[in-house]
Amino acid sequence: MTIDLEALYIDLHQHPELSFQETRTAGIAAQHLRDLGLEVEEGVGLTGVVGVLRNGEGPVVWVRADMDALPVEEQTGLAYASTAKGVDPAGTTVPVMHACGHDMHVTAMIGAVEKLVAERSAWSGTLVVLIQPAEEYGAGARAMLDDGLLARYPKPDVVLGQHVTPLPAGIIGVRSGTQMAASDGLTVTLHGRGGHGSRPHATIDPVVMAAATVMRLQTITSREIDPQGVAVVTVGSIHAGLKNNIIPAEAKLELSLRYPNEDVREKVLTSVERIVRAEAMASGAEREPEIHTQHTLPATINDEEATARVSSALRRALGESAVVDPGMFTGSEDVSWFARDAEVPLVFWFWGGVDPARFAEAVAAGTVEKDIPTNHSPFFAPEIHPTIEVGVTAMSAAAREFLA
Repeated sequence: MTIDLEALYIDLHQHPELSFQETRTAGIAAQHLRDLGLEVEEGVGLTGVVGVLRNGEGPVVWVRADMDALPVEEQTGLAYASTAKGVDPAGTTVPVMHACGHDMHVTAMIGAVEKLVAERSAWSGTLVVLIQPAEEYGAGARAMLDDGLLARYPKPDVVLGQHVTPLPAGIIGVRSGTQMAASDGLTVTLHGRGGHGSRPHATIDPVVMAAATVMRLQTITSREIDPQGVAVVTVGSIHAGLKNNIIPAEAKLELSLRYPNEDVREKVLTSVERIVRAEAMASGAEREPEIHTQHTLPATINDEEATARVSSALRRALGESAVVDPGMFTGSEDVSWFARDAEVPLVFWFWGGVDPARFAEAVAAGTVEKDIPTNHSPFFAPEIHPTIEVGVTAMSAAAREFLA
C-alpha cells in the first residue's frame, strides 16, 4: 500500500510539537518505518527514532530528518494551518508551528524510505534512518549520539541530510565546503540595582545598560569584521522588569552568533565579552555580568568528493539545471555532529519549496526578501507539490549513490 504523503504532511503540519516533546510525531514516523519493514527503536536521545534497513553487504548510509517545531503563531491562512499550543521550557504556554519545514523533512524522508524499499533489489548495503528531535535547540543530534547511537547501530560511511528552504520548487542548492555557519547561543545577564521608577538616581538601571549593550554589539559586524567576511550578531530576546514604575535588578539578553570558521568565531566571542563587561562597567554595575553558552554548533561542512557524487546523482534524477550553488547560508544546523563523531563525510543540501512562478515574479520585482517568507516566519509554508516529490527523489537518489 502506497503511503499518502500529502495526508501525512498535512497531519504533521497541523500537530507540531516543540523540541524534545515530539512524541506524537516520533510515533507516527516510527510506525511508518515499521510498516516498511525496518527495525525501529524509539526514545533514542529522549524522543528520537532510529530505523535500520539491512539489505545485504555494502556501505552503511545514515539519512537524517529533524522533526521539532517552533514557538511561532502560524499566520499563513492555510486551511490546514496549525492552531496548536505547547509549553516551553520556562513553563509558558506558547503557539506552535512548523515554521522551519521539519514536517516536510519527515514526510520526504518517509517517502524516500518507501522508494528505497521498493527498489531494494537494485541496491545493497544498510540504510539507517534518523528522525531527530530538537534541532531548533541545537541539541537533538548530540542527545542521540550521547545515547550511544554509534555504538548501538551500524557505523556510517556517509551522512546525508536535506532542508526545505525558500528556493523555487524543483531546485536543489548544494555546495562543497562550508554550507552553513557555525553558531553559538549565549545568555547574558546584566546586574543592576533595582528600585522605584521615580528614583532612578538611587538605582543602577539594567534596562539602560541592556539598551547600550545591544547597540554596541552591532558594531562588531560593522566595525570589527572584514566587510568581505561573514558574521552575524543577533540579540533575539531581551527580558527585564515586570512593571512600569519599578526599575528591575537585572536584564537578560539572548544572543545568536554566526560565523564561517573558528578564527571569526574567536574574534566575535572575544568582542562580545569585551563589550558586555565594558558596558556594565560604564553603567556603574556593582556586579560582573554573567555570560553563559547555551549551545555551540560547528559549521556544516560538506565533503568535497561526496558532494560531487551527490550533485551528479541529483542532476541525473532531477535534471542538469535543477542543481545550483546557493552560497553559504548563515543559518546553523546540528546535523554535522553525526558525521563529525563518526569521522565520515557529510553532504547536506537544500531543496526549494516556493511556487516557481511566484518566486520569479518576486525576483523580477526585486521583492524576494519582502514577498517570499523564509524559515522561522509565521508565513512560511512550502508548496505541498512538487516539494514532497522533489524531496523524496533527492534523498533516495543521494542514498542510492552510496549504496552498492
